[in-house]
Amino acid sequence: MTAILFVLAASLVFGIGVWGLLIAEHLLRKLLALNVMSSSVFIIMLVVSGGGNDGPDPVAQALILTGIVIAVAATAFALALMISIYRVTGRATISEDDDDGR
Repeated sequence: MTAILFVLAASLVFGIGVWGLLIAEHLLRKLLALNVMSSSVFIIMLVVSGGGNDGPDPVAQALILTGIVIAVAATAFALALMISIYRVTGRATISEDDDDGR
């Protein structure tokens, strides 16, 4: 029963991340939405790895930890890209009605 609640909560958090990704125009908010989505995936992976009678699977925990490290590195890279986009364009938003002709 507890696993089902965790999966439902993580699915709700993933949906919130998708909604934030689709609605937000600011690049930083899009990145935060992606991080929310990835954290919900890690929660689902943790629940699926389970904790049977023998305890949780150490391989699954290692994969989750590796995924978190990769997510942090990807976030740092995305922040660096956002800074360079801001320096070039002077704005940190993406909207389809802005057409600079570039």
